[in-house]
Amino acid sequence: MTSTAIQSAAATVAALLVIGAQHLQNALTARDPGATPGLDAELLLAHALGTGRARLRSHPDEVPATDTAALFLTLIERRAAGEPVAYILGRKEFWSLELSVTPAVLVPRPETELLVERALALHPGGEARAADLGTGSGAIALALARARPGWQIVATDISAAALAVARANAAALGVPRVEMAQGDWLSCLRERRFDLILSNPPYVAAADPALRQPELMREPQLALVAAEGGLAALHRIIRDAPDHLAPGGWLLLEHGATQAAAVAGALVARGFAQVRSHRDLAGRGRMTEGQWPTHP
Repeated sequence: MTSTAIQSAAATVAALLVIGAQHLQNALTARDPGATPGLDAELLLAHALGTGRARLRSHPDEVPATDTAALFLTLIERRAAGEPVAYILGRKEFWSLELSVTPAVLVPRPETELLVERALALHPGGEARAADLGTGSGAIALALARARPGWQIVATDISAAALAVARANAAALGVPRVEMAQGDWLSCLRERRFDLILSNPPYVAAADPALRQPELMREPQLALVAAEGGLAALHRIIRDAPDHLAPGGWLLLEHGATQAAAVAGALVARGFAQVRSHRDLAGRGRMTEGQWPTHP
């Protein structure tokens, strides 16, 4: 795609969207059948124009300035090369919160909202102590803080750069009470105990061919890849969590779509009760929870 293509298309909003979507269709769908070229083009054009997607639909014949059209072309090329839309925009919506994201953190994904949903269902009101392990952008911790103002929430991450993003998001969203702690999973929490421990840890096996997708290659591998076929971090959290759970407390873990049985088995072997897995909106086993017994 060249600037000539944009010029020859009369450079209306509608024409730009057609050109951008077609270019992304050609570039993305061969490697990702679930790609959304039309949506991506809308998001990128709205970003270039500094407006919302609704205006694109209400003003399809508007002719953007030449430099705006050129910026849109640049953004389309970045997306076609595999850069995630969230990194291009610098933001991503999660649980109705707009979060800043950078290449220092994973792009928050819709399936991770299931962890938040289950935590709120397991502890529907009042006070609670919750820990979000490997917080990244702070998505889980900040969603819980917004939904449950009375909860005490701590978010941990081994990455100082990730915690900087999470702190910035907490400040921007007006929820500074979320405590941020740097450390490897539970190691920085000393002897503190919680009613809920949640984590979306790395769970992709190093040999998984999906890691060769340009989009995943741009995300922090520390937050994606784990040893033991993708189960190492999950096993470590399951092993250590009982030392940090109050009696009757819950451990909630996101995992890969084929890992539910392995995670459930590890929870049962560690002594957890009420172990059950839940499916995401696509019908894939995506997270598993277990309760630490009130009486060991």
